[in-house]
Amino acid sequence: MELLSHCHIALTASRKVEEMQELIRKQGGTSEVRSMQGTVTEDEAIIKEMILSSLHTHHDWFVFTTGIGLQTFLTHAEQLGVKEAFIDKLRQARIAVRGYKAIAALKKEQIPYEVASEDGTTKGLLHKLDFIDFNDQKVVVQLYGIASPEMEAFFERKGAILTTWLPYHHYAPDGSVVDHLLNELMVKKVYHAICFTSALQVKALFEYAKKHGREEDLKSCFETDVIATAVGKVTAEALNESGVIRVVFPEKERMGAMIIHLGKYMEQYR
Repeated sequence: MELLSHCHIALTASRKVEEMQELIRKQGGTSEVRSMQGTVTEDEAIIKEMILSSLHTHHDWFVFTTGIGLQTFLTHAEQLGVKEAFIDKLRQARIAVRGYKAIAALKKEQIPYEVASEDGTTKGLLHKLDFIDFNDQKVVVQLYGIASPEMEAFFERKGAILTTWLPYHHYAPDGSVVDHLLNELMVKKVYHAICFTSALQVKALFEYAKKHGREEDLKSCFETDVIATAVGKVTAEALNESGVIRVVFPEKERMGAMIIHLGKYMEQYR
């Protein structure tokens, strides 16, 4: 059964797009790649400065939000020859974590954590942290690529003394590519669905639309013509936070599962 028969889909990823396009083709659909990922580069000097500074500063809490971010700090700590001292510092503090990859990185180094988001979302993590008194607590939040207004607002409301570790530079996708996708979505209306595989892709699209006065039209597009599809809960959360109510995503966070799940969803409404 070709679940995506007569469906045209936009892919905003930059990785594994050929595999996704092939799967869409096998399901009877067509697709175009309109990458919204941009690029993320790490700032080694800032990372090393953060590590060395943490060794001489008291922190009550560390909040890790991505496995790759945590692993980056551990790798650079090892290069600096202070990995064990850095791990000891983490062990002395209370730790909250979001995402199974970050949990795996902590377990590998035998670093205990106190709070974890069961569903891997920021919302789920903040819900658990809401029961903890953070007043005058020194909290470090590790982020990846872009800032998190939700995190910052939460800890400000809780009275924490917040330090943000954002050791990366995110460069947004080329404006002409974003503008082209917006016109395809809202003017030409050529897509039945659009697939996102990261929160960065979602935020890049919506930030550009907002900057150019097209945010509300983009939201309306997802309410009527185009099905917003996410690879998993974290990406779906970014869509919800951007104002998209109808979001389709699979239980198993895999790109192939996303395409199959979208096909089954669309088949129900034919």
